[in-house]
Amino acid sequence: MRIVKKILKWSFLALAAFIVFMVVWFLLVAIDHPPVLADKSALETERVQTGENTYFVGNNWIRKSESGLWEMYIEGDPFERGVAFGKLTKELLLYQETAFFEQIRELVPSDRYLKFLKYFLAWFNRNLDKNVPEEYKIEIYGTSFSCSPEFDFIGSGYQRQLNYHAAHDIGHALQGLNMVGCTSFSVWDGQSADSTLIVGRNFDFFAGRKFAENKIVCFCKPSDGYKFMMITWADMIGVVSGMNEKGLTVTINASKSSVPLTASTPVSLVAREILQYASNIDEAYKIAGKRRMFVSESILVGSAVDGRSAIIEKSPRKQDIVLPEGSRIVCANHFQGKAFLNDRRNIENILGSDSKYRFDRINELLDSDSTIDVDDAVSILRNRMGKENADLGMGNPLSVNQLIAHHAVVFKPSEQTAWISTDPWQLGKFVAYDMHKVFAMTGPEIRNNAEIYIPGLTVPADTFLVSDDYASFEKYLLMTDELEQYSREEKVLPPSFEENYAESNPMLYSTYSRLGDYYRKIKNYSKAYNYYQMALSRETAGNDIREDLKILSDESLKKIQNAEKGN
Repeated sequence: MRIVKKILKWSFLALAAFIVFMVVWFLLVAIDHPPVLADKSALETERVQTGENTYFVGNNWIRKSESGLWEMYIEGDPFERGVAFGKLTKELLLYQETAFFEQIRELVPSDRYLKFLKYFLAWFNRNLDKNVPEEYKIEIYGTSFSCSPEFDFIGSGYQRQLNYHAAHDIGHALQGLNMVGCTSFSVWDGQSADSTLIVGRNFDFFAGRKFAENKIVCFCKPSDGYKFMMITWADMIGVVSGMNEKGLTVTINASKSSVPLTASTPVSLVAREILQYASNIDEAYKIAGKRRMFVSESILVGSAVDGRSAIIEKSPRKQDIVLPEGSRIVCANHFQGKAFLNDRRNIENILGSDSKYRFDRINELLDSDSTIDVDDAVSILRNRMGKENADLGMGNPLSVNQLIAHHAVVFKPSEQTAWISTDPWQLGKFVAYDMHKVFAMTGPEIRNNAEIYIPGLTVPADTFLVSDDYASFEKYLLMTDELEQYSREEKVLPPSFEENYAESNPMLYSTYSRLGDYYRKIKNYSKAYNYYQMALSRETAGNDIREDLKILSDESLKKIQNAEKGN
């Protein structure tokens, strides 16, 4: 016992010392020093409102379209762009940060653990600023002047904005670990209806429904590099989906990563650098090679100059490129290049996750149509069924359309046109933007509140939105929130809740696994076992989840057997 007490004593002292070290380090070192600028005159420019939801800061503007998308134009040097971005989106920035923090609070409800997380992330991101190009640090610094002081308890505005750009990567690393399941593809030549390049993608990054409510279509004319457009949100200067004036598109897909020890360059800023400075696939590959990332990511690059697409695959240690043999390429969440052929983590990802299933499903859908046009591409992105049109249940990660997408987009690079989804998810209409037209627009046109998308090219909303199935799915989402609340408080479910919940999404495995988790928590192992068995009778999102469910089912059965024996 003396030995055990001594071990516990020294373990406690070591933990206490580590916590003290982290607090002191945070106070003395982790408050990042923002860039030092001689000229901050851009801060003196006032925001002017010229109409409902239409604002100007100098030549920069933002307006809300009738489609529900926010549309923004920014120009100038890095600090000018950042200041304009921040001032134009000030209210959206507060809303976005509040939604993000509410999601964190839901995941980590304890104040004690939130404080620990604050110091941990400060330590984890200790080298972040050293790995961000100076241009983007200055731009982020510009946006930070519009941050609300409401969240200063987390860190300064600049520190928060810098760290938020790594949130996408940290989320991938700590989940997957269990990655976000984006899907993208591209066709050209004989696979494309008019032989020109088409790129389609779902950005399935889910941080709560509120987080995706204020999508921004941003058109940027930087003082250096190419003009470009991107789909983003307030505070995000990085790129997850975008196209530049040379007809180069960039979309990112997470792959499975080991747990990193420190942050380096966020992938969204690598993608931004490619979009701003590359005109073809070769230049994109060279730019990616200059940066060290701390998670594994696939970057699908479409190039009008090359007339095709390719995938840059990048881990913290290796980089490869996948060049297509035919006239299509598909990207999910695993690597396909030779450099990762024998990579243990990639092999485990292919065998255990939902990535390969979605990859195969996209190829199946492409095979089912002789040629693909924009409408076909949108239809593929909206597809909710499994292989051979199997019913997987609504919201299954095996589906191309998991009903969680922040946005979906289809690019036609040679025409400088992009079709962007409107709410909800990728089910609303896809509105088309012509980059040539937008960059040629003048201030008076915007002040007159003219729509800048092209109505004649709109792809209509999915008819699924007006179906009984969609109404049932909305019911399922509400009841899932209720079930989580009952589980947290360990309360008894109302009569008929289980039956109604199961009926709302009967083919989805997680409908039953969630009920199993609830009954396991309240120690009703008989019901838990039955629901885990029902979940296993459905198509699960990969073998890893199936194995986890088997373990939970076996544990529940063992509890039942022990209770019958009187143990």
